[in-house]
Amino acid sequence: MQTAQRHDAWQQSAVLVGAFVAVLWGLEILDTASDHALDAYGIQPRSEEGLVGIAAAPLLHFGFGHLVSNTVPVAVLGFLTLATGIARGLLATAIIWVVGGLGVWVFAQPDSNHAGASVLIFGWIVYLVVRGFLNRRSTEILIGVVVFLLYSGALLGVLPGQPGVSWQGHLFGAIGGFVAARLLTNRSRDDLAY
Repeated sequence: MQTAQRHDAWQQSAVLVGAFVAVLWGLEILDTASDHALDAYGIQPRSEEGLVGIAAAPLLHFGFGHLVSNTVPVAVLGFLTLATGIARGLLATAIIWVVGGLGVWVFAQPDSNHAGASVLIFGWIVYLVVRGFLNRRSTEILIGVVVFLLYSGALLGVLPGQPGVSWQGHLFGAIGGFVAARLLTNRSRDDLAY
C-alpha cells in the first residue's frame, strides 16, 4: 500500500512540475511575441510597481537562453521538493518565493529589474540539503547529499560579481530555502537539540 502511495505522489509531483515548466515556457513565448512586455513585471526594488514582481518574477525570464538554463534545475529540484510530500513541498516553495522576492525587493540596487526561476532553484537546493538533516530521515539526507554534490558549485551564485546575474535573487532564494526547511521540519525543537 505504501509503495503505491509513494508512486502516486511521484506521479503527481511529476505532473505538477511538468505543468509549472509548461507555464514558464508559455509565458516566455507570450513575452517574446509581445516584444518582451512581461519583463516589466520583474522585481523592481523599493518601488510600488516592483511589488508585483514578488509574485510574478519567478515565472518570467529575460529570453529563451535564460529560461533554458533554468528548465532542467526547475524540473529536477522541483520534483525532488514535491516528491517526499506535495503539501510540504508546495508550502516550502511558497516560503522560498516570498522570502526570496521580498529580500530582492528590499536589498537589491534601485533601478534594476530581477526575474527568473533561479530564486526558486537556489531555495530548493538549500531546502533539500538542509531538510533531511533536520528531519533525520535517511532518504531525505541521501537526496540532500546528492543535490549538494550536483549543485554545490551553483551556490557560488549567491556571491556578487557576475554582471547581469541577480545574485540577490540567488542569495535570498537560498535564505528562503533554509527558512522553509527550518519551519517545515517534522521534529520538535527538543529533538533537534540532540
